[in-house]
Amino acid sequence: MTTVDVRRSTPLVVPRADRPRTGPSVLLALPALVFFAVFALVPLGGVVVLSLMRWNGLDTPTWTGLTNWTHTLSDPGTRGALWLTVKVMALTWIVQTPISLLLGVFTAGTQRYRAVLAVLYFLPLLLSSAAVAIAFKSLLDPNFGVSRAFNLQALSQDYLGDSRLVLYVVVFAIAWQFVPFHSLLYQAGVRQIPASLYEAASIDGAGRVTQFRFITLPQLRNTIVTSSTLMLIGALTYFDLIFVLTGGGPGDATRVLSLDMYLTGFSANDMGTASALAVILVLAGLLLSWGITKATGFSQMRSELEGA
Repeated sequence: MTTVDVRRSTPLVVPRADRPRTGPSVLLALPALVFFAVFALVPLGGVVVLSLMRWNGLDTPTWTGLTNWTHTLSDPGTRGALWLTVKVMALTWIVQTPISLLLGVFTAGTQRYRAVLAVLYFLPLLLSSAAVAIAFKSLLDPNFGVSRAFNLQALSQDYLGDSRLVLYVVVFAIAWQFVPFHSLLYQAGVRQIPASLYEAASIDGAGRVTQFRFITLPQLRNTIVTSSTLMLIGALTYFDLIFVLTGGGPGDATRVLSLDMYLTGFSANDMGTASALAVILVLAGLLLSWGITKATGFSQMRSELEGA
């Protein structure tokens, strides 16, 4: 019978915690980094350089230094567009978050009719922003829209021509289009919550409202932060819908910063100032994303399912 000398077996090598990790991870990320640098960082650098020049889009750019920035930061129109952008961000978040959360929780059920409703709720997201804007513009037309078709006096007012109401119409159109996307995020988040938590709560006598408050909302913390970040950052880029729906009017009532950048560059033929506005948009998005990450501790968040 053959015996094995255990003492001569290969010793187990335990890697040190402080030993640097080596492997193909950097090489695997290299194509994505190159792609990001070529299509994001290089164009952004070009925009920064162009913001220091005067260019009408046709002639040779001329160096002006900080003239464009001085004009942009001191322009009341720019400050008004920035404040209007902040209002759109706040209003769209206030409107979309509760609706998306409730719809996501509702459609996460296993009933068949909820699946049908989930498909119907998702349809607005399949339409382009330009198509949504054209549809709302036609529906709200005081002469040929819904008010005339169904004799609805409440819609007979020119909502798109009233500077006091047009911003709320824009917010409603944005919410109508993008609530389905955020509802889908919440639906996926709810379906990741273990059913045992709800079963235990039911045994303890907790009702649906109590379960929603003490189980669903805490478990959706990461999803809420992700959805809110996408809403707020996305509000900086709302251009096509507002451009088609109102064109920035009446007056400057809906001239948000992204639309102001477009009109400055392609209508006023001032590409230098438009580039400065573009850089401001990028910086605002980066600062907002960083602020949300720091305020919510999102970078240190662990799975909500730990210990469940």
